[in-house]
Amino acid sequence: MRVFLTGGTGYVGSAVLEALVRHGHHVDTLVRNSEDAARVQARGAHPMLGDLLNPASWRDAAASADGAIHAAVDYSARQRKVDTAAIEVLTALPPRNGRFLIYTSGIWVLGAAPDPIDETAPVNPVELVSWRPAHELRVLATSAQGVRAVVVRPGIVYGGCRGIVGDLLQDAANSLVRVVGGGDNHWPLVYDRDLGELYARLVSTPDAAGVYHATDGGAETVNEIVAALADHAPTQPSVRHVPLDEARKKMGPYADALALDQIVRSPRARALGWSPTLHSVAGNAARLFEEWRRGKAA
Repeated sequence: MRVFLTGGTGYVGSAVLEALVRHGHHVDTLVRNSEDAARVQARGAHPMLGDLLNPASWRDAAASADGAIHAAVDYSARQRKVDTAAIEVLTALPPRNGRFLIYTSGIWVLGAAPDPIDETAPVNPVELVSWRPAHELRVLATSAQGVRAVVVRPGIVYGGCRGIVGDLLQDAANSLVRVVGGGDNHWPLVYDRDLGELYARLVSTPDAAGVYHATDGGAETVNEIVAALADHAPTQPSVRHVPLDEARKKMGPYADALALDQIVRSPRARALGWSPTLHSVAGNAARLFEEWRRGKAA
């Protein structure tokens, strides 16, 4: 299939790109500059120079593809604006037989979930992602026009040297880890390569539609993760627990997201035959440190 992908150089998007190429799909990837273009071309994708805030630079490519995957995230203050711009174009593409649209959301739209929940749970987003449920609904509404609409809610992604867990690995290597709150909260997690495989499976499954969670099935607390990483750090790091009120002053709404207690399951993804290869950060700490070192070196 011909797939149009946003965010192909990002953390999630990179994993999606590699999985799609591995499965033999033609991937047109939106990039901002020649350096990113060279990077995605080396991975087997076709780069397209453009900007999400300039739809004229990419709308035709998205319209000519068999489907689109929106995996781009802008972590600046314009995050909502960029995401809105992308959604407005992607959901307005001319309908065609078999077209799919996959939108990348996240488990933080679910809010606190101390007991296991699945894709049937209502949303209760934290402030940081309060706007995302509306974007999910806008994507899902395209099913009325014959689009195969999919929303993926990845857990906290791990693997390589990027992301929240990558930051913890960096902190452990630097001998000081800060944990927001008491650390007894659970983080739903997913290995980056496993996440990419789910997207590839969604692309190739003609009747896959609706909401899919992407978590590895574990239920590890932040304290368990940090303790395991500390055991494999070059030197034993100091671990400081930062009270949530103090963390909010420095990090804003992001602090509340990190402090969420969530146990999230993915039965719909499992029903597609998706089976994560890794089920634990703590149980794979040595491997993840090695991946982190290789990523930093690269």
